[in-house]
Amino acid sequence: MRRILVVGASGAGKSTLAGDLARRLDLPLIHLDRHYWRPGWTASAPADFRAEVAALAARPAWVMDGNYASTLDLRLPRADLLVLCDTSRLRCLIRIVRRRWAHRRLPRPDLPEGCPERLDLDFLRYVWRYPRDSRPRVFAALAEHAPALPVRRLRGRREIARFLAGVGK
Repeated sequence: MRRILVVGASGAGKSTLAGDLARRLDLPLIHLDRHYWRPGWTASAPADFRAEVAALAARPAWVMDGNYASTLDLRLPRADLLVLCDTSRLRCLIRIVRRRWAHRRLPRPDLPEGCPERLDLDFLRYVWRYPRDSRPRVFAALAEHAPALPVRRLRGRREIARFLAGVGK
């Protein structure tokens, strides 16, 4: 495995898992949030972001975390494995509240400078609706752009730990 794509709801553990995979496999780590957001939580222009993601996905090796359904068509065909962190909505919400508290003073390492951790009603709705709205888009993109791509669907800490235990062996 040289190119691993990690997706899932916010708070599902994507960034943590991606970092663990990158370290274990000695692969470059790409957090898409760092490429999409500009200071003050300003979004990149769609065409600029697509071009940047296309260049990132063209690299020979990576572990890439982030959803960004608008670029799945660029990333899925290049990936060797798709990992879906499919943690329960309630656990995701608890984690993002904890994460907000933990990073109230220092920025998260997977976010760009000038984007302090935030928590608002729209974000909470997005997390709650991920299984209904976003997960089906991932599977639809998978069926269209990379139907033979292996998928590991990890539903909790135990499954993630078992998966990681088998990586790099």
